[in-house]
Amino acid sequence: MQTKRVLTIAGSDSGGGAGIQADLKTISALGAFGMSVITALTAQNTLGVQGVFEIPPDFVEKQFDSVLSDIGADAAKTGMLANSAILKAVAKKIREYHIEKLVVDPVMYAKGGAPLLAHEAGETLIKELLPLALVATPNIPEAEALADMTIRTVKDMKQAAKKIVSLGTRNVLIKGGHLEGPATDVLYDGRNFHSFSSERIDTRDTHGTGCTYASAIATGLAQGLSVLEAVERAKRYVTVAIRFALHIGGGQGPTNHMAYLLRESERYGCVEALRAALSILEEEPCGNIVPEVQSNLGYALPLSSEREDVAAFPGRIIKVGRNVRAVSHPRFGASSHIARIILTAMRHDSRYRSAMNIRFSDKMIGVCRELGYAIESFDRGDEPKDIKEMEGSSLEWGTNNVLSKTPAMPDIIFDRGDVGKEPMIRILGQTPAEVVEKAVQVSRKLREF
Repeated sequence: MQTKRVLTIAGSDSGGGAGIQADLKTISALGAFGMSVITALTAQNTLGVQGVFEIPPDFVEKQFDSVLSDIGADAAKTGMLANSAILKAVAKKIREYHIEKLVVDPVMYAKGGAPLLAHEAGETLIKELLPLALVATPNIPEAEALADMTIRTVKDMKQAAKKIVSLGTRNVLIKGGHLEGPATDVLYDGRNFHSFSSERIDTRDTHGTGCTYASAIATGLAQGLSVLEAVERAKRYVTVAIRFALHIGGGQGPTNHMAYLLRESERYGCVEALRAALSILEEEPCGNIVPEVQSNLGYALPLSSEREDVAAFPGRIIKVGRNVRAVSHPRFGASSHIARIILTAMRHDSRYRSAMNIRFSDKMIGVCRELGYAIESFDRGDEPKDIKEMEGSSLEWGTNNVLSKTPAMPDIIFDRGDVGKEPMIRILGQTPAEVVEKAVQVSRKLREF
């Protein structure tokens, strides 16, 4: 497949977290080839912007000509454009080279509030650049400036989106990170609204999120995704980048542009590790450790946060006589129960990415003690009523309850069940091989009794 080319037209961030630097990292991480037209040089770090040097407009045009006359572009995005003259030069070249898939990130302020667009350039942006955009991606303050209104709610975001589309852009994505509650973004295509929500991540290290988001959208468009598909993937990408942000410097650290790539590159390895671990289980008469509800074995991608990031066996691992068999091949998103345990464990120690549930009995716990395993437990009777009423939340609550009180990760977490809940043992480990080794040792020891 031909490599897709994405051009970023933006300022340089000497701190490496935003601007051209963030754009090129994002484009590369998502599998395209990045090129740049630099509009300004900034002296900045995690603490703020200490200086800005604007590139002469004729040199901005020269960069366009050098890149597009030779390499070309399948999509482009704009970021910091500094002043009216640069804006006009950029708009001129976008028209000249017929760039249809253009994402306009109307960068007006740095994270710390420093202005990155001259006041008089706002009208130029509206008149010259927005009509060329396939997608515009303002945050709340930028959307307020473009729509000339105050935004306090999602309803306000939708009203502002209509006003911004009337300025010429074919689609607008208003990013809701400045509002309270979940991080909800609103996409408007002139007819329909689409909302994209993710949990609000408690971190101050969000430098470069706007640049990253817009670049991810542009990359998706270059790769043939629709606007809706490109925004959906970009939202996932930037959420992972924020969740695993890099706390460097003395101020607002950058997002982690490689987190998504690292996670995705591990998919094949996760599935193969589960297959190999299952083979070990199948070679032993391990039916004696399978509970009534059957077992499952899961393995999460690095930097995981959702059920879909955890691979397990659809239909579970079942008892067949004295032996065990898997009903199906492992796949991601196959088990919500085992995923909840693993994801909760990873929040306490990201190395612990695998788990398996096995049958509970006091004899089994005794066997685990004889094997020298670190054992912890929780009592479902202590579970808050609101948690008990939420399907599947018990395991997350119980696992978190144990791990929040335990300095080191245990090998075993068990509970004695409750009304309608089978008692269960969960084996934790860093890899499926480690988990299965523990399970096999338990099975062997149990057979000795």
